[in-house]
Amino acid sequence: MSTDSEYETADAALARAVRLREERTPRAHEELVGLAARHPHDAALAYQAAWSHDSLGLEAEAVPFYERALNGTGLAAQDRHGAFLGLGSTLRVLGRYEEAREVLGRGLDEFAQDAALRTFLAMTLYNLGESREAVRTLLLVAAATSEDPQVQAYRPAIEYYAGRLDETE
Repeated sequence: MSTDSEYETADAALARAVRLREERTPRAHEELVGLAARHPHDAALAYQAAWSHDSLGLEAEAVPFYERALNGTGLAAQDRHGAFLGLGSTLRVLGRYEEAREVLGRGLDEFAQDAALRTFLAMTLYNLGESREAVRTLLLVAAATSEDPQVQAYRPAIEYYAGRLDETE
């Protein structure tokens, strides 16, 4: 069982490793992986280790860390969102499209209407051959998030036709 001082040490080490990662210092990855190994039940450390793997192009190695982060407890909402996005997009890049759809769907269960999750879901749907649903999803994201005055002027029509792409008069 860990003591409070061990957690404080882990927290301080995590803060240092994250700072190193933000400074793009190569040692950051080693520190984050080591911390995650020493604290296997710490969801925040697992998330940071996953992110580090992803940023180095080590997608397959990132997956178990993302899964550990999402299966753990105590992950801040912003990091939990990032873990869903990271895992979903990583699985998509690895060609594991059904798994990506499931993870992104779980993310949307918690973060309904999130534009980033929906955008990566649209890419995944495209990869699954569901082009109509992918386009519908992207149209809805564009209508909801665009600051372009022309898009906003036509927002009701875009939202209406997003689900009726094949309709004609």
